[in-house]
Amino acid sequence: MKSPHLLRVDDFPEKFAPLVEAARVLSLRIGWLELGSTVHPVPPVLEAAAGLNVLRAVEVGEGRTVAVKPLRGAPVLKDLLREHFRGCALVLVRGEIDAPSLRSEDGGWIVTPPGAASRRYGVEQLAAALRKPRPWDAAEIR
Repeated sequence: MKSPHLLRVDDFPEKFAPLVEAARVLSLRIGWLELGSTVHPVPPVLEAAAGLNVLRAVEVGEGRTVAVKPLRGAPVLKDLLREHFRGCALVLVRGEIDAPSLRSEDGGWIVTPPGAASRRYGVEQLAAALRKPRPWDAAEIR
């Protein structure tokens, strides 16, 4: 399985709507991972089921699925990506992670790999870069 690209972000999801749409036009999928935040209120029935240590408790309604999975120990990023983001070209991660950062600035997108120079992209350029195996490596940037 090919792992998705990871970009660390600080903004809320709405800020990335143009990127999500540009990726969708290219038939690419983007996921969102919120790390280290307090979990929002879980529906009581799911909380009760998760408390029994079921494998997973799921609620399905109009246009949404909510899943709760009990964890033992700290979450493992590789496992999260495999389980929840299969088929994604990119996962935007809000939280502490060792990954390039992404921010929107003056109508463009700035990707800054750890310890490397920043690179500016237009939204279509950034979406297209997701097709490359290592788009943020200096050797890939031309």
